Order: sequence, then structure tokens, then C-alpha cells
Amino acid sequence: MSKQYLTLHTVDQAHPTEIFSLAPTSNTLISASGSSHLLIHSTTTSPTFPLTQTLSNAHRLGCHHVTTARSGPGNTFVSVGFGGETKVWHRNPETDQWSLYWTLPTPENKKEKGDVWAVALSADEGYLAATTSDGRIHVWDLLGKMKIQSYETGASAGGGQESVGTGSFAMAVDLSRDGKFTASGHENGGVYVFNNDAGRMVYSLSGLAKPVRAVAFSPGCKRLAAAGNAGIIAIYDMQHGEHVANLSATGTRPAWITSIDWNDTGEYLLSGSLDGKVRVWDVARGVCVATHSETESALWCVRWLPKSEKALAPGMGKGEMFVAAGANRSLTFYREATGS
Repeated sequence: MSKQYLTLHTVDQAHPTEIFSLAPTSNTLISASGSSHLLIHSTTTSPTFPLTQTLSNAHRLGCHHVTTARSGPGNTFVSVGFGGETKVWHRNPETDQWSLYWTLPTPENKKEKGDVWAVALSADEGYLAATTSDGRIHVWDLLGKMKIQSYETGASAGGGQESVGTGSFAMAVDLSRDGKFTASGHENGGVYVFNNDAGRMVYSLSGLAKPVRAVAFSPGCKRLAAAGNAGIIAIYDMQHGEHVANLSATGTRPAWITSIDWNDTGEYLLSGSLDGKVRVWDVARGVCVATHSETESALWCVRWLPKSEKALAPGMGKGEMFVAAGANRSLTFYREATGS
């Protein structure tokens, strides 16, 4: 059984350069690109998704990652720039405008060097997980403005100072919604899961021998999805750390998968790839149920949008929506063809 999604609207040339990252809240979408500005679009007021705020000169050299807390309060997001800076932004509930709250400090200790790459927010927006180019994952308390945990993934991780900064480039990170786990994906194909309560690695997961560009916990925190240059999505069970399934397109040479995202029920996974295709996967059945190829340019990010309390326009239902963006510099929004 397939699902049908329709192209709802495209914001052409939303950014002057490639769009690298997207992060939704309950009523907005934050987008980041190779330009210095961050853009914020409304996702609940109009089917044209109007621009509501521009954060000018947020990152001088451009921005490669933005993140929000899925199903969170929607008052915080974090951005990481190509210059190495990581910034935390807060929303003023009275004005609905965003402003800079804090910039994470740059490590002074040489052993602590390693630019921040991927980031993930906890569901309550209180904690931030950030990966580094030398394979570490740091966890920050955003209210206390302090680092509270560091995970090593080097050859002798957990075995002493000699392991510091010896891990493979950590390209992806996620925090489970229950706060129990942190997961990271690495350039060497490694996928690691850490127990945040115990402060240690609990699983080193096999199955992907090529760079891992995206990891994502299911909403119920029972599954972890990981994908990247292998062109498949690996599904892992978090109770025992078992590799339980692979999702892959048939009939073609698989393209690099750059982004994945679970819908709110955990039934479907969204993926974007280097060949410009957006796919929706039925996880239980292990099949692709919808494919869109609006562009032949690389897609760098795809995200489900939270369901709206009301239809965006007359005749529209309140079904699921998602958005895709990448090298064509545009934001393309899709809606479910049926559902209310």
C-alpha cells in the first residue's frame, strides 16, 4: 500500500546558497545555508509559508547545522557555523521573535580541540549534544551554561587520556526523547549509543561500513535509524542493540542518504538523498511507500512538520506535511493527499 503526498508550495531561492539544514518548531521552520543569515518561516499561518524573521549575520561563514527539540516547547534552537561557532537562540514568547542567548565557549585545552559539527537538543530543551571532528560527543547543560559529559569513541575509549580526540569524525548525533540515550554516527561507518544516566557507551553497532551522515531515535525510543554513504537505512533495536532491518530502494544504485527523520507516530521514516529524491518508508513493512524527485540536485535535509491544529487553507486537511531542501536553494513543502 502506497501513500500519496502532493507538492504544496515551493519557496524558490529561499537562500542565496545551498541550504544545509532545517529545524521545525510547532509553528515555524528555521533554515540554514552557506550564507550568513538564518531564516524563520511560519508553518501554521499560510500555505505559502511566509518569512517572519531574518537573523542577519548569525554565522559569518555560513551555517551547516540547526536543531530544535522535536515535540518540545519551541523556545530554543541551536546553530553551528562553518567558522566553528555554536550559538543558542531563544524565542521571546511575547514578541515571537528570536535572539541570541549564548555562544558556546571555544576549548582552551589542546586535547579538547576539534570543531563542533552535528548537534541535537533534548526534548525539554535543557541539554545539547554536540559532536566533534575528532570523534567526541559533548553534552551541555544550557541553563547552567556548562559542559556536563564527554563521550570518547577512539580505539581505547574510556581507557584513559591517550584516547582523547582519536575517534573518527562524528558526522551525526541524536538524543532520545526520554533522555536515556545519545547516539552518534561517524565517518568510518561506526554508530555508537551511550547511556546518559550511566555516562558510558552501551552499544557499538555494526551494519554500515561507510560514512554515517544521519542518526535518529524513534519517538518511542525503541528504535534507532542510521544512514549515509551506504545508501541504506539501518534500523536497530535499543533494548538489545540488535540490527533488525535495512531499508533500501530497489532497482537502482543507491545514492548517499544525507538526512532521515521519524514522523510523530514512529510508523514512517523520511529520507533525503544526494540524487534529489525524497522517500517515505513504512518501517514495519520495510518498504518505500512514496517517492518524490522534484529536483536532481542534492538534498541536504528533510524534516516532518508537526501537525497543525487547523488546515492551512480551505479544502486542505490536517494531514502530515514535510519539507525538503538542498543544493537548489529552495524550500519545498509537501502535504498528505488524504487525511484530515
